[in-house]
Amino acid sequence: MLTEIRIDGLGVISTATAQFHEGLTVLTGETGAGKTMVVTSLHLLSGARADAGRVRLGASRAVVEGRFTVDEVHDGAIGEVEEVLESTGAERDDDGSIIAVRTVGSDGRSRAHLGGRSVPASVLSDFTGPLLTVHGQNDQLRLQRPDQQLHALDQFASDAVAPLLAKYQKARKAWLDKRNQLLERTARSRELALEADHLTQSLAEIDAIAPEPGEDEHLVGEVRRLSDLDSLREAGSIAHDALAGPADSPGEAAGALDLLGTARARIESSDDPKLTALAPRLGEAISVVVDLTTELSSYLSDLPSDPGALESMLTRQAELKTLTRKYAPDIDGVIKWADEARTRLSSLDVSEEALAALAADVETAAEKVRETARKLTAARGKAAGKLASAVSTELGGLAMGRARLEVGVGPILAGVQDSAPLVIDGQELHAGSTGVDEVEFRLAAHSGAHPLPLSRSASGGELSRIMLALEVVLASSEHGTTMVFDEVDAGVGGRAAVEIGRRLARLARTHQVIVVTHLPQVAAFADTHLVVDKLDDGQAVKSGVKALTQDERVVELARMLAGMGDTETGRAHAWELLTTAHSEKVGAAASGE
Repeated sequence: MLTEIRIDGLGVISTATAQFHEGLTVLTGETGAGKTMVVTSLHLLSGARADAGRVRLGASRAVVEGRFTVDEVHDGAIGEVEEVLESTGAERDDDGSIIAVRTVGSDGRSRAHLGGRSVPASVLSDFTGPLLTVHGQNDQLRLQRPDQQLHALDQFASDAVAPLLAKYQKARKAWLDKRNQLLERTARSRELALEADHLTQSLAEIDAIAPEPGEDEHLVGEVRRLSDLDSLREAGSIAHDALAGPADSPGEAAGALDLLGTARARIESSDDPKLTALAPRLGEAISVVVDLTTELSSYLSDLPSDPGALESMLTRQAELKTLTRKYAPDIDGVIKWADEARTRLSSLDVSEEALAALAADVETAAEKVRETARKLTAARGKAAGKLASAVSTELGGLAMGRARLEVGVGPILAGVQDSAPLVIDGQELHAGSTGVDEVEFRLAAHSGAHPLPLSRSASGGELSRIMLALEVVLASSEHGTTMVFDEVDAGVGGRAAVEIGRRLARLARTHQVIVVTHLPQVAAFADTHLVVDKLDDGQAVKSGVKALTQDERVVELARMLAGMGDTETGRAHAWELLTTAHSEKVGAAASGE
């Protein structure tokens, strides 16, 4: 829900702050006071393109700041909002609300902030998309677009359509992936055959050498050892002889073990307790020397005795280097490259048998797309009549009593350059991301009229009322979002204006609704009434926004009725209008209408 908005330097508004509440809020004011600037500010918070021409004359920039809460919207919207906040690092305010800011410079540069973080304007669109729907004076033109009409039908029948659409999109992706593989193999068969030959030869070379993980690093150490083999053997032998005595001249020179044994024997033969107490420590020293002697013997025996071992290792090292020069910086990289090459090679089979098998897989995948597309079309066709009937009923109360809306669902024929045509029931159709269907809203303006597409049959005022009727019908699908209408009541009056007010009030039971209006019949149904004041000091026009008390509402409604805000008659008419609207709202809420 939108709880507050602050506007600085936008159009005729110098500085204005407005607080919004649940239910129906109307904005009124004299022509040129700046009511539409409030809607423009919400467009900016929705990520719309910035227009430097909207910056107030003399100001360096325009700033719009909106405060939103998401606790009362439906779970899907909360999930989308939380995802945006998490991905951008935006933070909630102390009260849990989220602040969005859009700045437009007089030079045309635009900046956006969300939760204290600088973000692209598109992120504001992602954030406000689940929370805020703005229908400006020209936005009803979007209703003429086939994609918007399809979206409206899918939203109306979301319980039946959404799972089928998800299944269709999954099947379509699998089909396109396999289809692209087949097209690639067919179109690039010669090129892929050459690639397969290259991979086969490379793998044969690697397999012939059969490198082991880390073998190149291990060989470096081994070669270094073998290069110093004589010095290593000499150092080990001298150390061994020093401990155990020379093996080739026993008795001529005593080793450390013999000397330690002699020392221990002399000490143990003594009668002096202090001297004999040293014997165990000599025993420990003898044990350590025996262990060292054994390890030195093992080390010397493990040293290669084959004079050709070093040459063999150097040859192996050269073989490995031929692989690291071609495929990767080290042997582990070569092994990884070989694994990836085998995977790639398995997908490069361009034989007739392989192509035939892949073509069969493509057809199997295509059949799944056909099956889900037919079910999706059927679900839309079933819902189309219900949507048309519901909207037509709503139009009956909006001064379009004899108007009838038809919702047609038809196939999208594949074009000459269609990238992925799909044959369904003998027709070659375009299998788009939303299915094979196109939806067309057609309006019969009166009982004897032939239904025509909205772009050819509906005026601007009629489009506004069709959009309102559609929003009322769709309102049950989502709760808690904010809907903004800018002069949805254009071109109507009298009883039709009352019906528009009644329907907006009904919509406000499940949504926060904000309406810019010039009709007192609509304003009378408001839960909150804001007025945009205009002050002309002879040099510039300044506007501000304020909430009206009950007495002030009577004056404003009297002004809207016939410019009679200061007369008893005008106030009496305004009070009667307020009382009647209040009674209708209470009665409708009690009856659940």
